[in-house]
Amino acid sequence: MNAGIPDRREFIQTGIAGLAVSGAVAGAEPPSVNAGRIPMRRFGNTQEMVTAIALGGHASTNPKLFAEKDSVKLIQRAVDEGITFMDNCWDYHDGVAEERMGQALAAGDRRDKCFLMTKVCGRTAKDAQQHLEDSLKRLKTDRIDLWQFHEIVYDNDPDWVFKVDGAIQAGLKAIKDGKVRYLGFTGHKDPSIHLAMLSKPYEWSAVQMPLNVMDVHFRSFQNKVLPELKLRGIAVLGMKSLGGNGSIVKKAGIAVEDALRYVLSLPITTLVSGIDSEQVLDQNLKIVRDFKPMTEAEKTAIEQRTASMAGDGRYELFKSSKQFVGPVHRKQHGFDILEGP
Repeated sequence: MNAGIPDRREFIQTGIAGLAVSGAVAGAEPPSVNAGRIPMRRFGNTQEMVTAIALGGHASTNPKLFAEKDSVKLIQRAVDEGITFMDNCWDYHDGVAEERMGQALAAGDRRDKCFLMTKVCGRTAKDAQQHLEDSLKRLKTDRIDLWQFHEIVYDNDPDWVFKVDGAIQAGLKAIKDGKVRYLGFTGHKDPSIHLAMLSKPYEWSAVQMPLNVMDVHFRSFQNKVLPELKLRGIAVLGMKSLGGNGSIVKKAGIAVEDALRYVLSLPITTLVSGIDSEQVLDQNLKIVRDFKPMTEAEKTAIEQRTASMAGDGRYELFKSSKQFVGPVHRKQHGFDILEGP
């Protein structure tokens, strides 16, 4: 056990007691909205409330879609409309994503309105420390609210992060130094890898994973990981609600509203949404502002509809191929840097 890391059994016991008293699982929260009429949910075992939808840092800053000024405008409008959970990553668009978001949030008091999350790609303490300094500079801030180990998608990633000189050491130091408030991890490949990361001697504040209408049938994070996160009071960050490339809507024929409502009806803290235009922002704002949880009958109906098409992973290529593995992590593991999302 690393010094300063809480004992897992003690943590779970106190976490369960806390949940029983406060209803800290996101899905059990009393109804709450912010000034922008965005539903608010509790961030794991903390007292913090965050918006039920997060602005995805990859789509909103994509230089292939936006000039810098238009990307900054979109981010600022999202914050002004009430979306205050900001997603980003050290390697998105070779750092352009963090730079654009930093510029957007520096204007006015938007940074102080936001719960700012970014991700670290380094697997060693040295690389992770450098990534943190890069991120702080690009994002024009002195602290990251949530720093997540990115793309834990290979079987040996958990052990690598927790080596004596692994990236977890940089995370612990960043917490101690006040540069990071909470630590988490992300991944989209296989629930078993998430469970391996959860078995490590650290009580994560948040875990990000794919959740959508197909997931329940194929290598299911909803079935295998979500219950453990609920038990331990860890904030659940959903992603890839439309399949990572929109295929759940464009090819499987699931309505956007149904796809998003399904995930928002799960006991999650927030849904990271790939908003790449003003039109998509308007669409998602309407869905989340009008949100009413699906009934069990509605959830069952959509699961029955998707059962026959989900089993081979065609709508979740982030699980069944390397298309969604970023070039940094491909290179770390000795793979060719392929073209892809």
